Amino acid sequence: MFKKYVFLLKEEFTGYDFSKFQKDLLAGITVAAVALPLALAFGVSSGANAAAGLITAVIAGLVIGSLSGGFYQISGPTGAMAAILMSIAATQGMQGVLLATFLAGILLFLAGILRLGTLTSFIPAPVITGFTSGIAIIIALGQVDNLFGVHSEGANVIEKLSSYHTLGFPVNIASFLMGFVVIVGMILYPKKWAAKVPSSLLAIILTTVVMLLFKLPIAIVGKIPQTLISSDRLMIDAFNLSALKEVMVPAISIALLGMVESLLCGASAGRMANKPLDSNQELVAQGIGNLVLPFFGGIPATAAIARTSVAIKSGAQTRLAGIIHAFVLFLSMIVFAPIMSNIPMPALAGVLIVTAWRMNEWSTIKTLVANKYWSGILLFGLTMVCTVIFDLSIAIVIGIIGGCIFFVVKSAAITISVETIDWQRMDLPETKKLENWTVVYISGPLFFMSAEKLKNKLAQLNHKDGLIFSMRGVPSIDLTAKAVFEEFQEKAESRGQTIIYTSLQPEVEKQLQHLWKKEGTEQHQTVAHALSALHEQYT
Repeated sequence: MFKKYVFLLKEEFTGYDFSKFQKDLLAGITVAAVALPLALAFGVSSGANAAAGLITAVIAGLVIGSLSGGFYQISGPTGAMAAILMSIAATQGMQGVLLATFLAGILLFLAGILRLGTLTSFIPAPVITGFTSGIAIIIALGQVDNLFGVHSEGANVIEKLSSYHTLGFPVNIASFLMGFVVIVGMILYPKKWAAKVPSSLLAIILTTVVMLLFKLPIAIVGKIPQTLISSDRLMIDAFNLSALKEVMVPAISIALLGMVESLLCGASAGRMANKPLDSNQELVAQGIGNLVLPFFGGIPATAAIARTSVAIKSGAQTRLAGIIHAFVLFLSMIVFAPIMSNIPMPALAGVLIVTAWRMNEWSTIKTLVANKYWSGILLFGLTMVCTVIFDLSIAIVIGIIGGCIFFVVKSAAITISVETIDWQRMDLPETKKLENWTVVYISGPLFFMSAEKLKNKLAQLNHKDGLIFSMRGVPSIDLTAKAVFEEFQEKAESRGQTIIYTSLQPEVEKQLQHLWKKEGTEQHQTVAHALSALHEQYT
């Protein structure tokens, strides 16, 4: 693993010169401009604070960026991660979040060492789209308090929304108007301007200026310390058996999301940069980063496609772009912390709501609906609802199980076609001795789900003198389907019926070859060969 990482670095920095450094510098500054408001927003929405988001962006950018499996990967706090941290923070507290992050780091590191980087390929695309949309809903609904200036209570979004019934919903008009203006402004912001000044950054700057000038009665971020080591960081006394048991399930959720987000980001970015991601090295990097983060007071980090795509489009040449982005964020924290403490919460809420909307994989959703992929639509909806109601790990497990069920049901749809012998097509004269023979074409995998259909169809052919099975379209057969043929074979012998097997795939032939050793059973290469042999035998 280490040798491969060294090879990646050598390949990456071969021919590195000042012109490439300039590109990395520009890309790093550009990514930092995009990452700053998102780091603040995700820190707040995670249940921690803005400082935790910034610390995460800096440490992750430096540590994970240095060790990443792809030079283009930019890691930090993400909306998806913030969504699941919200409920963990509500039930386990900040120390619980930090401990879960540490355990997730261990799991990610082990996943990389054990070369499990391809596991995400087993998750169906509609499941990933569904959990992404579910997380987008959680993010958006989680900002109701900050947008409207109200207060809710509860461990998750559903409980928080329900609490308004008892706590009331006294809207702060100034808060709502500011958030609404940010949302509309970001939606209408021209794309050509976004390349120079991100809409989220401009929204944060302008609303902060308004707050400083007019002192509006609106909630603000609050104090941001000018240090990378938070007072609310993971403490050694948090490591006890009881606490570890409490956060094990949340840690698995964090690790699972970290794996999925980072590897999907890497796959997409790898295509953009024309350089594939080393998925196992990426998991090792994510693991080490999340092991380190809690001791600074940071929340879990993953690779983020928004920042990564900006890095690539801005001309990033090496992983120095990610490291530079981390240093720029750190300088911003040191210099502008007193000003950033006045950022209004509804402005961050507006940024997060627009981000949540843009998170949805709209092109995939449109494809599912337009092409009426009903199984995909059902998987998407099921995973989305489960993500909102339960949590990520449960949602993905349910989605994968649902995908397996759909696959099995679809695979069970075999085709069995019974046709009379066309002697004219064979260019052979008809013979009365073969009038009661027929050809049975079977297509599809034969296993326990399709065995009953096969059995019922064969039972309808008992009156035939002979059957020719054409099984070119059968890629595999299991013990249950094999038993159906064996049972049918025994009954065929007792009634003097001849059975011929043709066009067998190697695996299927291996399973059924014992059958044509019996009397009244043959095996031929093709239907045509079988018919020629029969015609010669009976004329």
